[in-house]
Amino acid sequence: MTNLVTSYLGLSLKNPLVPSSSPFTNNIDSIRQLEDAGASAIVLPSLFEEALIHEQEHMARFIHHQDIGHNEADSFLPPPDNYSSHLDKMLSLVSSCKQSLDIPVIASINGVTPSGWIDCALDLQQAGCDAIELNLYSVAAEAEKTASLVEGDFIRLVESLTNEVSIPITVKLSSQFTSLSHFAQQLESSGAKGLVCFNRFYQPDINLETLELSPTLQLSSPTESLLRIRWLALLRSQVTLSLAATGGFHSYQEVIKALLAGADAVYLCSVLIQRGPDVLTEILADLTSWMGEKEYSSVEQLKGSLSYHKAASPSIYARGNYLEVMDSFTPSKGVKV
Repeated sequence: MTNLVTSYLGLSLKNPLVPSSSPFTNNIDSIRQLEDAGASAIVLPSLFEEALIHEQEHMARFIHHQDIGHNEADSFLPPPDNYSSHLDKMLSLVSSCKQSLDIPVIASINGVTPSGWIDCALDLQQAGCDAIELNLYSVAAEAEKTASLVEGDFIRLVESLTNEVSIPITVKLSSQFTSLSHFAQQLESSGAKGLVCFNRFYQPDINLETLELSPTLQLSSPTESLLRIRWLALLRSQVTLSLAATGGFHSYQEVIKALLAGADAVYLCSVLIQRGPDVLTEILADLTSWMGEKEYSSVEQLKGSLSYHKAASPSIYARGNYLEVMDSFTPSKGVKV
């Protein structure tokens, strides 16, 4: 019988499929549906420190208004004691998940201050989550902020957090680092237990009618998985920490490629939004069938078997791919070059 069990962040998962932060992981009912469909762990929506700060400032103004309000009119305002903050709701969700689920719960945080990161991590650990994902979603837009400063801030953050919390810390990275392999090794030395490759940056659009910037949400496509697969293969032999793939994984084919490259887990998001939780069951069935056909007895046997140092043509992961593609290119019929 095919064994789909994998180890991720020191946690034993029944299979490699992990629903990542999405509307499906925002309430206990849909999370139960994900577990029933085959999810091996779940990643809760990120706690953004800016949102918590804004919420606190809003609440402070509310309380101040009560203090200097207009006599009888103040009695129509609800008492602050009944207020449930975003952090309170997230901690309650963690608690509900731990009471109701048999799979690990991974919390996600995105801070802006050292104390903010640490406070959120400690609260989530206290609530019972099994691991914490650091969502390093930031754009270094200021010219004076050098690459070494950006990386140094992240390294110090990981060191601080791993000194404060006892549960595993994994880092969700962007691919936009000058020397990603070196940075990954630094993160491992700083105490990180895993890397998630890679964060997807949502790009703002320009509305040509209003001439204003507008936020846009674009779901991933399978083509995006190729960047992740390539770097998983390059990183697998250079770090010993856990590796997770995220961004562009829509079918069993992309999942298998990620595992062959060296992933321990594969995060799913866009495909769940498009097709619902039952797609987990379908991917797992297809994965099991493919492994049986290729005579793989376990996911552990499969993992990393086509990583950089084990591939027959490792140069294809580096410059060789560019050369091969350029040499094999032929224009479309009727197009003169």
